[in-house]
Amino acid sequence: MPSADSPQWQEKASDFFSSSGVKLKQAGQTAGTLVGEVAKDAKGNVSDAAERVGSMVKSRWAILQQPSTRHAVQERLISAAATTGMFLRRSLSETKDKVSVGKVKVEEAAKKTAQKSKTILTDIERWQKGVASTDVFGVPIEVNVQRQHHSRPIPYILVRCADLLILSGLNSQYLFKADGDKKVIQQLVSTYNQDFNASLPEGVNPVDVAALAKCYLASLPEPLTTFDLYNEIKGARSSIHAMRNVLKKLPSVNYMTLEFITALLLRISQKSLLNKMDAHSLAMEMAPILMWQKGRKPESYRQYWNNQSRSPSKKNMEQAPCL
Repeated sequence: MPSADSPQWQEKASDFFSSSGVKLKQAGQTAGTLVGEVAKDAKGNVSDAAERVGSMVKSRWAILQQPSTRHAVQERLISAAATTGMFLRRSLSETKDKVSVGKVKVEEAAKKTAQKSKTILTDIERWQKGVASTDVFGVPIEVNVQRQHHSRPIPYILVRCADLLILSGLNSQYLFKADGDKKVIQQLVSTYNQDFNASLPEGVNPVDVAALAKCYLASLPEPLTTFDLYNEIKGARSSIHAMRNVLKKLPSVNYMTLEFITALLLRISQKSLLNKMDAHSLAMEMAPILMWQKGRKPESYRQYWNNQSRSPSKKNMEQAPCL
């Protein structure tokens, strides 16, 4: 192998570098030519794309400038505006309807409240100023009967109550003992004070009907057995014969009404296995309603009579709570 300093090696190295330089120069020229052509093509492509976009925009604008196209666009805009207006009007109309319905409901509720308040105030005024000409509760029994103009001298309210109890209420538990629904009874009292011949509402609870009858008897200014006969009746309790003789002294209206009530209580006691009210239970409930001394109007019914060992308080001597 020749030495690196030999003339032969230097000549070969010089030829190698010389040929390499030529090749590199040729490669650089080729690469420059290629890059130039690529750039030229890219520039041409961009120019073509710009021309195409411009042409498309001009074409679309020209179409929009045509009368027919402009008219169609205007029609679409008008249609869209009309549709939007229709929806707005419909929404506004629905809102007005809802407001109107709400107003009507508020007015109806206000009327009902006003009527209820008027009824309550009227009832309060009746009891404060004395009974009105149409009242049933708190009125002497003979006045009610005379007002009826009927041959049967028994208050209509008791007849209505008895008819319903006999037809559909004899099996109801604790008749004339359960207090009943206070609101229902108050409404029925108000109804009969406005119309003594009113009918009981359909579906009314028999317990409420019995409580109503009991309330009516307790509201009488004088008990059904009268104040005058109180001591005689009390003294005749041990003898049925003596009791009959005393009761015959009652006014005819009182006597016939008492007989009517007694017959109803008998019918109820005959169903005591179902309604839990035998003759003794009924007597305990009804005795203080049918008979009391002056100044000792019946209180909250069975409370006083179930606690006979306790002396009656002033509160117990006040009017019945339903009045």
